[in-house]
Amino acid sequence: MRVDHIVSRGEPLEPTPHNHRIRFRSPAEELRIELTRKALHLLILFCIPLLDIAPNLPIFGLLAGILVYSVSEILRHRGIIVPVIAPITEKAARRRDANRFVLGPVTLALGALFSLLIFDPLQAKVAILALGIGDSFSSLIGKSFGRIPMPFSGGKSVEGSIFCFGTVLLAVFLLTGKLLPACVIALTTALVEFWPTKDWDNILIPLAAGVVASLII
Repeated sequence: MRVDHIVSRGEPLEPTPHNHRIRFRSPAEELRIELTRKALHLLILFCIPLLDIAPNLPIFGLLAGILVYSVSEILRHRGIIVPVIAPITEKAARRRDANRFVLGPVTLALGALFSLLIFDPLQAKVAILALGIGDSFSSLIGKSFGRIPMPFSGGKSVEGSIFCFGTVLLAVFLLTGKLLPACVIALTTALVEFWPTKDWDNILIPLAAGVVASLII
């Protein structure tokens, strides 16, 4: 299999023995990739209805997902394509993920898994909402409409952070019916999402939101 290398903003990546073609990504293509990534990111919200069906069901599902995805990524880097999983991984990979194990899906599943194992069901739902909604929409809005950069954030925008706060506030309020706790949890999510922690925010956001939820709900 040949994995396309990507250059963005005129920065070439070194070719490997499995790839000799360099492809440029336009801003529109970068946005399409981000839409694909965040659409997949939102699938983590399915843990919430599964939790209502059976407490262990989302836990086993996440463990199985981590295992299957990790095997697919290891095989992909050895030139063996696992149908469906590997092609989607390639289409959703960011420039920084080129020629690397794409870690985002693993940290995403771990963030939800830790939430389910550590917190009670309501707090776990709040944590997963913060993870699935806040991070997804802040990134999409920031890339699409962000104009005001935030210092020390690694390129994130004021618009994205505001949208992160607003969407989490609405989601948590609809879940709990409590406005003030929803505001505090939304602010916590936006503050954690602000820092340039790359894929590790998939773990930090739900843990932070879950801890705050356990204290005030």
